[in-house]
Amino acid sequence: MIEEQQKRFILSLLAYAVQRGISAQQLCKLSNIDLAALKKKGPIAISDKQRDDLWLNASHLSGDLLFGLHFGESMQLSALGIVGEIIKTSSTIGEALTHAAAMIPLVTDLVSMQVTRSKKTFILEYIPTAAGKKQEDTFTFQQMLDLLMVFTIHELDGLLLRKVEPYAVQYSFKISNAQEYERVLRCIPSRKAGKYTLEFENSYWDEPILTAHYELQKILLDAVTSISKESVSGETLQSKIYTYLFSNAYLGVLTLEEVAANFNVSARSLQRKLQEEGVTYQQLSDAVKKSLAVHYIQSGNYPLKEISAMLGYNELSAFTRAFKRWTGKAPVSYRG
Repeated sequence: MIEEQQKRFILSLLAYAVQRGISAQQLCKLSNIDLAALKKKGPIAISDKQRDDLWLNASHLSGDLLFGLHFGESMQLSALGIVGEIIKTSSTIGEALTHAAAMIPLVTDLVSMQVTRSKKTFILEYIPTAAGKKQEDTFTFQQMLDLLMVFTIHELDGLLLRKVEPYAVQYSFKISNAQEYERVLRCIPSRKAGKYTLEFENSYWDEPILTAHYELQKILLDAVTSISKESVSGETLQSKIYTYLFSNAYLGVLTLEEVAANFNVSARSLQRKLQEEGVTYQQLSDAVKKSLAVHYIQSGNYPLKEISAMLGYNELSAFTRAFKRWTGKAPVSYRG
């Protein structure tokens, strides 16, 4: 089970690296990992050195020292296999986090997770295991901690269908880019020796989990290849961004700044590169929203108000105006 979970995680890391413009073949070769064996069914053993090299090479090839932080932004529960399935079928946030704490050894051997509650807040503490303590000063350990912290916050978004902000974040090691950590974690992290914690308002604990969006995620991931081919093709930047926007659109289409940070470039640089390909970020964003809107409407499974909210519109009227701009017709005209 553990080897299968590790394999699924590494495949997710490779998929994200490819999204960042890195060759999976090159990354595996540099890390001494057999990509062909990784693609076959069944578990595969990955050594500590191979795992360490994978993180180091992914960071080096992407030019991103915060690769784990940005990977955590894009990773979804499907990357955790059965662990993710159990989490998303929990009834409340508290139940989901309790399950996650119990099963984190299936995901990594570097930390365990402990959940504690007080009257006003609850705290998720990532505690280095014996293996983790030996590697606490390593690049791999820091990348994994970044990933787990960010992934927890962003997956809570998905479970509740709204952005969640921590009350406090603590790291034991020194933060290299405080501004970027604050952007991704939505909280200014503080430093405290021996502590890796996320603290949230207690009001989140008993909130029911909304599971309908996981059906949407599956639809998005299944359809992304065919729909993206209709709009953009090849290994262009616009293709990569369109695919990224589409596969992460269950919480609304991301902003230019969020996407630029994920691709480790400035917003201005991203705009300039897209312009060289003859397209703007707004055009890609609108293309994603249009494809999703038409798909949701024609499926007949979702009320227009819900579709509007899923695509990031606070008011149905705003969505209706945008839809008319994209298609020249009212949303109701697309009902089957």
